[in-house]
Amino acid sequence: MSSTSSTSSTCSTTASNIKSMCVVGAGQMGIGIGLVAARVAKLNVQFIDSSPVQLEKGLAFLDKLLIKDVNKGRCTEDERAEAKSRISTVSSISEMASADFVIEAVSENPELKLKIFSELSEKLSGDTILATNTSSISITKIASAARRPENVIGMHFMNPVPVMKLVEVIPGLQTSRETLDITLELAKRMGKVTTMSQDVPGFIANRLLMPYINEAVIALQEGIATKEDIDTTMKLGTNNPMGPLTLADFIGLDTCLAIMKVLHSELGDSKYRPAVLLQKYVDAGWLGVKTGRGIYDYHTNEK
Repeated sequence: MSSTSSTSSTCSTTASNIKSMCVVGAGQMGIGIGLVAARVAKLNVQFIDSSPVQLEKGLAFLDKLLIKDVNKGRCTEDERAEAKSRISTVSSISEMASADFVIEAVSENPELKLKIFSELSEKLSGDTILATNTSSISITKIASAARRPENVIGMHFMNPVPVMKLVEVIPGLQTSRETLDITLELAKRMGKVTTMSQDVPGFIANRLLMPYINEAVIALQEGIATKEDIDTTMKLGTNNPMGPLTLADFIGLDTCLAIMKVLHSELGDSKYRPAVLLQKYVDAGWLGVKTGRGIYDYHTNEK
């Protein structure tokens, strides 16, 4: 791939000898990634989060997912216990020294990601591969904060991670071929299908998906139709599994807004300007399913 550096890397890690992973961020995405790594790829997984409350909440959510898997016959009770035994937490990046592979899964905040990657590269082994689960931010820019940018790569999982099969893999300008190959193989070990994208705003999925969602919010904003009719039209008229407004609530309206802002600022095209109504929902704290209210009201079982 043209964006992958041809510079040789001294990285001694291979996909087959990756035994441990650390996930930075214990939100829904991070927990999903860690769960799949532990249950499917049989990796020892450490979680770290700046908020002890979020870390505790995330682990409770992970337990709930594992129990659900047992109840639905996707794994046995022994497999659940085995997966859980591979999961632990750390309170500082210094405690992650043994990690072979790190995935950052924090919010879509460029400054926060740059700070995390700078600290990761200072504290961890030079061989450790550092992946970001960003859905829109430049991998090349994130890698510039690392001491070994050739070991940095994008690994964009889809939500919910345990269910969705796809992982977009995005090399930055500096990413080595070794890092790319190891990441592709690790994704396969996690039971995922991979696609590769150039390091451009939104990559493949969100370059196509977010303008679609944003246009649906504009249609609602302009009173073209009710939210129910917009969703029903796209579900039954184009055979999508869910309507764009429902999907936005599941993704998180704050995440949708952040991605649209990246597309708008990086590409400079007015067609990517975020819907005014989308900004209003976020300003109101109506972020979707995770807050109980978004475009739909989940407290009143509106959806």
